Order: sequence, then structure tokens, then C-alpha cells
Amino acid sequence: MSDPTSVIDDLREESEELDALVAGLDPGRWSLATPAPGWTVAHQIAHLAWTDHSALLAVTDAGAFHALVEKALAAPGTFVDEGAEEGASLPPAELLTRWREGRTALERALRAAPAKARFPWYGPPMLAASMATARLMETWAHGQDVADTLGVVRPPTDRLRHVAWLGVRTRDFAYGVHGLTPPAAPFRVELHAPSGEVWAYGPEDAPQRVTGSAVDFCLLVTQRAHRADLALRADGPDADRWLDIAQAFAGPPGGGRPPQGAGS
Repeated sequence: MSDPTSVIDDLREESEELDALVAGLDPGRWSLATPAPGWTVAHQIAHLAWTDHSALLAVTDAGAFHALVEKALAAPGTFVDEGAEEGASLPPAELLTRWREGRTALERALRAAPAKARFPWYGPPMLAASMATARLMETWAHGQDVADTLGVVRPPTDRLRHVAWLGVRTRDFAYGVHGLTPPAAPFRVELHAPSGEVWAYGPEDAPQRVTGSAVDFCLLVTQRAHRADLALRADGPDADRWLDIAQAFAGPPGGGRPPQGAGS
């Protein structure tokens, strides 16, 4: 995955798809509440703009990025929400322009970056390809929140292969943020892609296995849906435990989403 061209191309397409969802919204609809508690449509787009800017600094200005990290360490529980709140307070047209300009600048920087260079992040340093993958994952996940709010069903695409790959790669991270020791042995993960392909990871003979829909796996690892509502199967106690804590995004353990119909 050292050549970032493919994932950067897919990141642009993912961003353009979400852009098309929000570009024509009446200003009042930007204040609609999304499934993320306390976040409106504007907060979702503002968060993407804010994180794109952070990524741009990581790639182009390490000193400025480290200053952001210091702010995050000073307010770990509120830093992300504060960034989203600041952007969400802008007029929708201004926020949309900020997001477009920021993601375009980040795309240029990622395409120009040396393939083997590693850039600082809130977790381990990342290659340009990994940075683009993380941005695509977030764009898809926050786009899902926006689509759910607007009642739009987005046809899934094989761009999700990047999200699925990241979800598998972050298995040990998910255990770690929950204070758990990751299993020593790799798992086998087999996912049915939107195109009908099977995306497979890990040894074929691994006793711990996860199988099912690639879309559902991506919803799980981005914590956009509860496991109970997804078509995923775990064979083995370690794999079963993983599906309860899976998390592809950086930061502390996410709260996830309640199962559909909870409390009704």
C-alpha cells in the first residue's frame, strides 16, 4: 500500500459524493440533528474540514501540527467537539467552501508527498497512503451520519475496501484502548464486497474467524451501527469479543450506537 494514488482517488470520489448530498441543502437543514449526539449536519462537515486541516498540517508543517497535539492533550475530552463546534457556527456556504478548499489542499499535499515518508498523527506516524485511508474512512462514516439524517440510502461501492482494510489493521488498537491484551494469533476475516468479490484477510486456517457483509463490517468498525443489527458472524471467543469493541478511528473508546428499536 505504499503507492497512495488509488486511495487518494477514492477519497476524492467519496468526498464528492458527500458534497453532492449537502451542497443543495437549505440553510435550515444544516442544523438537523444527526445520530451523533449533539452534532448537526453542520458539525459533521465541520469535523471533516477540521480533520482535513489537521492532516494537511501533519503533511506540510510538523511544527504547527505538534502545536495541535499539545492542545488535544490539554483537553482530550473536548478537543474534537470544540473543533466541530467552531466550524458549525459558520454560515453553511462558508463552511462548505472551507471544507472544499481544505480537502483539495490536502489531496495535493498527499499526492506530492514522498511515498515512504511518515507523517505525525494523533496515533502512530502514517504514510501518505495510510493518511488518505484514514481520511476516507472518516469521510464515509460521517457521510453515513449525514445520509441517515437526510433519509438518503447511499449505494455502497468498493471504495469500502479501504475502510475494511483499516478495520482489520486496527484490531490490536481496539483491544488496547479498552485496556485489553490483543490475542497473539491473527484472525481470518472474509467479507462480501458490494461488487460480489470476497475480501479476505489473515490465514485461511485461523480458528478465530469473522465473516459477513463488507458494508456491515465497515459500519461496525466505524461504530455507525450496533453489532446486533449487522450481518456478521464470529467464530471463536476472541473474534466474538473483537466484534464488541472494534474501532477503526483514533482516540479513546467510542460509545457506539444503540441497537435499532432500543428503548422503544
